[in-house]
Amino acid sequence: MAAWRDDVRQAVRGRALHAPAADRLEAFDDALIEVDAAGMIVAVQDARTEQGAARLAALADRVAVLPPGQVLLPGFVDLHIHAPQWPQRGTALDLPLEHWLGEYTFPLEARYADADYAARVYDDLVAALLANGTTTAVYFASLHLPATQILAETCLRRGQRALVGRVAMDHPEICPAAYRDDSAEQAEAQTRALIAHIRALPGNDPPLVWPAITPRFIPACTDDLLHRLGRLAAETGCHVQTHASESDWEHGHVRDRCGMTDAAALGGFGLLTRRTVLAHGNFLDDGDLRIVRDAGAGIAHCPLSNVYFADAVFPLRAALSRAVHVGLGTDIAGGASPSMLDAARHAVAMSRALDSGVDPALPRQTRGRGAARIGPVTAFWLATAGGGMVLDLPVGLFRPGYAFDAVAIDPQAPGSNFALTRGESAAQALERIVHLATRANIARVWVAGRAVISPPGSPEEGSLWRA
Repeated sequence: MAAWRDDVRQAVRGRALHAPAADRLEAFDDALIEVDAAGMIVAVQDARTEQGAARLAALADRVAVLPPGQVLLPGFVDLHIHAPQWPQRGTALDLPLEHWLGEYTFPLEARYADADYAARVYDDLVAALLANGTTTAVYFASLHLPATQILAETCLRRGQRALVGRVAMDHPEICPAAYRDDSAEQAEAQTRALIAHIRALPGNDPPLVWPAITPRFIPACTDDLLHRLGRLAAETGCHVQTHASESDWEHGHVRDRCGMTDAAALGGFGLLTRRTVLAHGNFLDDGDLRIVRDAGAGIAHCPLSNVYFADAVFPLRAALSRAVHVGLGTDIAGGASPSMLDAARHAVAMSRALDSGVDPALPRQTRGRGAARIGPVTAFWLATAGGGMVLDLPVGLFRPGYAFDAVAIDPQAPGSNFALTRGESAAQALERIVHLATRANIARVWVAGRAVISPPGSPEEGSLWRA
């Protein structure tokens, strides 16, 4: 029986779905979710029970009721976004990674020396991601400290839970002269300055925005810089984000330079911690997966960009079977879509391609890898609770002690591609949502109990969701 609390600020009532495990969906036909003033869930119960009815009466006008037909989901967690690449999305995706970076990405990122440009782009980016239901975002920024500070401030102002990192990159053989840190010392100092800035932001206590130590990837950083950032991670306890074993070129470069794989090298530099997010990981072998698991680190699976830039599919099911933490990332702009629902769909499709194979010239029985496919429930878990687990943050579930980050899905919205039918199971409803829902179906979004996306003119628009 749920305990009664006297610190409840607000509550929501309605149909809700979440995934407590990778292959398990839990449904609430008529949930009452109580939220305290800090935006944390304090109780979840059936509104139709005697206790639920008593709580409804006690909370009175502090209860928001979902309109009929809408479904409440935990907010989506995007583990890998290149914020300055927002203007680049959907273009140049035919190039190999090393050419894409040099010809398009680095010149674009260099523009963020202009703080006004950064402010315009980042405001549009954060607003769009929230409208797509991304309540927690993990951002690579550019190497410009002022622009990265603007990104963190924008996330806080708009109410998005975020991890923000200034990209560190100082290797003269990989990074262009016009777009790299002058030295390892400078990169470390700028990273320290960002950490201090984010932690001191007014209104960021308890934190909604966290700093992330962000070596771009091993090829872009000297050993001196990587060691410095590893020591900084140990000193500050900050999250770490980087790319690992992303493409044949990057994976081979690290082997040639370090004499070991990305996972082993990052561990040696002190950059593999419980709060490390490794983007991609396509070429991590069984030994690498053990290293990642033993460190408690996690992987941001980016299914679409993996195919574009690695010509490979991350062995997701193998990683999960080895108890490695995994969530999803859009990899804007290597992934064209800002939607985590698209990322979930792509994860399902790519897993089936890896499982069954795609070359019609091969016999059916030898065409695929086997034991690789996932379904909609696992994809949904990756986009919510799985991502929260990677970050070691209490997000992605409707449980006491978790933040009330949530998305209301409206199948009846104008332009909807689907409808939910009476009598279908929760699993069938989720399958429709994962396969068919779009930004048009996202009616409301809450982060830490605050409405950040609401229908125009609704009572909660632009303020805490029930004062």
